[in-house]
Amino acid sequence: MMLHYSEYVKNLMKNYPEEAQKAFCGIEMRLDSEPEFAAAFDKLITDYMINEIIELDPALDALSELAEEKGINKYTLDFVYIMNCTELLYKKYAQKGIPEEVFTQTVDDLRCKLLECMECEGVPGTFVAGWNNGFLKLHRFAYGRFQYEVSRYNFDFDFITSSGKKLTKGDTFIAFHIPASGIPITDDIRLDSYKKAYPHYKDMFPDGNVVFGCSSWLLYPRHREFLPPHLNILKFMDDFEIVCWEEKKHFGNDWRIFGRYSDLPYDSLPKDTSLRKAYAEWLTAGNKAGDGFGVFVFDGEKIIR
Repeated sequence: MMLHYSEYVKNLMKNYPEEAQKAFCGIEMRLDSEPEFAAAFDKLITDYMINEIIELDPALDALSELAEEKGINKYTLDFVYIMNCTELLYKKYAQKGIPEEVFTQTVDDLRCKLLECMECEGVPGTFVAGWNNGFLKLHRFAYGRFQYEVSRYNFDFDFITSSGKKLTKGDTFIAFHIPASGIPITDDIRLDSYKKAYPHYKDMFPDGNVVFGCSSWLLYPRHREFLPPHLNILKFMDDFEIVCWEEKKHFGNDWRIFGRYSDLPYDSLPKDTSLRKAYAEWLTAGNKAGDGFGVFVFDGEKIIR
């Protein structure tokens, strides 16, 4: 049986809110003192991370039953499970010679998801545990501010960038994601991340120019109509050529802006930040929101136009 309340876990949690640390430590100590609980929990880890005879979603389904049996909140136990999986992930990074800095930046996503869960659900944990499969299976890595993974262009139409790079269905591009880390996406921070990611992916492109792509509510083109010009979101949008975008009847990403208040009527949404104020007024006026998909070509130093 593995040790759960280990030095690794203690170190990983050191920047978590005190409330979360107490909740997670309580479960870790239960696992170390309840052999039957630990055996069931550890089997789900080894079958997924080591033996690879189960996928993450079925493991989480089984974990949900275990949470109910032990009287533990599902989101909280899910987090402890993922946290213990990352201890094995750390060893895999070392075996493959992946820099520890990349590991540290990558697993910081747990902290981001923890804060979102505490804000939106009121409990320490994660409500998107399945998202971690990309990290745990070594498909997704963080380089600086953003997280990257290999993806395929899947639209039925071709897209040609201003630099002449043509994307056809099935072509490789490097998708990236923007965790809610609290770090502003300034010009310098964005460029630093692109530069750090570039060496990992450049050999996948014959000319050495990497095609990066992002699908996000941040790339909703009508932001230029209502967001204050000083916001970094608009500068982030400037990096991209928008391939496609859409508006939606229901703004499913409202929780990313308004957190626990996202279910309130539009005219009652908080306006305590520039972004919240702009979105609250936009939605209250009867406008829709949406998202977009954009790409850019990067040569290791700059975006090619």
